[in-house]
Amino acid sequence: MAGTIAIIEDEQNIVELVKYNLDREGYRTISANTGRKGLELVKQELPDLVILDLMLPELDGLSVCKQLRADQQTKSIPIIILTAKSEEADRVLGLEMGADDYVTKPFSPRELVARVRAVMRRSGKTNEDEPEIIEIGEIKMDLRQHLVKVRGEEVELTPKEFDFLKLLLVNPGRAFTREFLLEHLWGYEYFGDTRTVDVHVRRLRQKIETNPAEPVYLETVRGVGYRFRSE
Repeated sequence: MAGTIAIIEDEQNIVELVKYNLDREGYRTISANTGRKGLELVKQELPDLVILDLMLPELDGLSVCKQLRADQQTKSIPIIILTAKSEEADRVLGLEMGADDYVTKPFSPRELVARVRAVMRRSGKTNEDEPEIIEIGEIKMDLRQHLVKVRGEEVELTPKEFDFLKLLLVNPGRAFTREFLLEHLWGYEYFGDTRTVDVHVRRLRQKIETNPAEPVYLETVRGVGYRFRSE
């Protein structure tokens, strides 16, 4: 079994479409048709990934996302949110709350499966050849325990934020374009705008910088993208 995926969606035709395509890939799928039931399902089953619609009865998707990230047992479960094209503000808010990715309706099942694969791959075990500890300045990342400390205090990162910071820390001083970061961290041919990267950079700065408005570590490289200052 490739892993368990929870689908929280109230449109039955979408649930069936997603289940059919994920089942074919060897995933076990479970589903709920309201936000409240979805929250209970995730806490009970602790799936490997959650596909979460934003427009849900009883409890909206943003509230579900927020509560999952606040719970010790579910805070590290990757979340892919489903949004309509008209819900751009909610999509950005979802990313701000800790969602790892989003898919815009109507979506291609092939694209959704590719994104699920990428997230599942990133949430797997750390490669044995990697160092256990990465430490630069006031930032210390423990890959085995999957935790980050800044100035001696542990900070809470989503799975996507952890992968993002890890990529920067293992390549200090290297400038990455937004396009490279999208392709590398999201693991698929990305056709959306690059604001997804900017949202994650802003969140990381709030968590690792003393003054996010004047970042010391996570620098913007004008006309290129971002880099982690090595000195």
